[in-house]
Amino acid sequence: MCAMKGVNRRQFLANTTLLTGAALLPWPLEAGAAVSAATPGGSPRRGGMLRISVDQAAGMLNPQQARVNPEYLLAELLYSGLTRLTQDMQAESDLAQSWQASDDLTRWTFTLRDNLKFSDGTPCTAGDVVASLEAVLDGKNASPGQHNIGPIKTVAADGDGRVIITTDGPYADLPISLTYPDAKIIPAAIARGQLDRLKKEAIGTGPFVLVSFDPERKIVVARNPHYYDPERPWLDGVEILVYPDAIAQGSSLIAGDTDLMQSAQSTEFSRLSKSAGIIPLRVPSGQFLNINMGCDQKPFNDPRVRQALALCVDRAATVDFVADGFGAPGNDTPINAAYPWYRSLALKQADYARAKALLAEAGYPNGLDLTLIASDKPSSRTQLGIALREMAKPGGFRIEVQTMAQSTYLDQVWKKGNFYVGFYNMQPTPDAVFSLLYTSSASWNETRWNNADFDAAVKAARETNDPAARREHYGRAQALMHEQVPSVIPTFFDLLAASRDYVGGYQLHPRGAVFRLDHVWLTANAPVRT
Repeated sequence: MCAMKGVNRRQFLANTTLLTGAALLPWPLEAGAAVSAATPGGSPRRGGMLRISVDQAAGMLNPQQARVNPEYLLAELLYSGLTRLTQDMQAESDLAQSWQASDDLTRWTFTLRDNLKFSDGTPCTAGDVVASLEAVLDGKNASPGQHNIGPIKTVAADGDGRVIITTDGPYADLPISLTYPDAKIIPAAIARGQLDRLKKEAIGTGPFVLVSFDPERKIVVARNPHYYDPERPWLDGVEILVYPDAIAQGSSLIAGDTDLMQSAQSTEFSRLSKSAGIIPLRVPSGQFLNINMGCDQKPFNDPRVRQALALCVDRAATVDFVADGFGAPGNDTPINAAYPWYRSLALKQADYARAKALLAEAGYPNGLDLTLIASDKPSSRTQLGIALREMAKPGGFRIEVQTMAQSTYLDQVWKKGNFYVGFYNMQPTPDAVFSLLYTSSASWNETRWNNADFDAAVKAARETNDPAARREHYGRAQALMHEQVPSVIPTFFDLLAASRDYVGGYQLHPRGAVFRLDHVWLTANAPVRT
């Protein structure tokens, strides 16, 4: 039986060292409480500056290097891809107005819109698309998109207006894969040898152009006069304001100093929901936290250690402790019911006797001492670390949790550490999340699990368009993860945000890394600013 049973989140936190101000905020809305999924509709209205707050700096301008949500937001404002992601996770036209595939799904033709231009007024052609995608695929550039825009073999221009992409095998998801946030199009001259320019300037085809860049405080963009859509964006511009403190960020929205929060912590969501003039936003998602274990290093190279740790987690209680009830239990795969091809497997239950037995079989009869690293952004990483520390004690794990700044974590721990808390947005397809994190060739292969059977299952699913076969292969991949536990995935999150009631057209996207601010406007009751 799980030792945490019957203990609520406040009691739990009160008995740990995580007695932060956030833990003492008012309890949020009930998990089933109705909140708005979108801000007011009506007819779009031109003009005004939208002020959106983020909880960390956008540390880079190069869209092909973006790693965190504020950087994805900035890349989406300033740049375009061939395709973009709709609210229901489908590909729609961006720079490509149409596309078609060969019968065997290995040769794709993308036809570009007419008269595309970069923000400096120069033409954007198929040659720029080819150079940009080749830069993403070039391992020397270390773009996170390298293994996430599909199994691309070649990219070629057919005149100025068409791009031909061939894949290593049949691949039905290519148009969706090309919506990956880093697959942005830049001028060919920059893509081929001048990428350093993108540290200080931005030349893209997106709906906005860069005005000023102070990544720790404020970034300002203005409407791009060369954008391919003559009507959008509706806004004159966007200010991205950085608020590292969650309470200060919420207070700024309540006071009217900002108009839209990119994301809201669950501890702030209740306060925002009860505030006049605020629209709370909530959407179910495949966003998750996990405990990454280096499967190529002791003690985690023994699957029995990983399995033992997984058996120490009360999944339902973790949703309460870490997500304040705004989420769903995870089952050690990154695929939940929000994805197609989800396989329902028996939810793991805490079993401390079995956990201890597995540790003993692995050569640790007296338990294990471990250090778990957690970034401070978002704060739920540390909360999960503390929860795991307490839950795992009866199973023989003695875990010290170390919290560090997000910037330090990205430089020193991410993709390098042996035991740390990860945080990931939902991806548009199962293949995308598997290829991002868990296949042997994944660009973010943090666990170094490198399981050949898993790789083969993902590859087989990728290369068929038959629904029954895809379900079988993706189901096999999920079963392998569930059994061998390259990472513990105990919780999926609902996404939470908030806006002022005069922000029109905004919808919180389940992907987490998609924003579509070119579809947003300020309604007639928005305050006039000088």
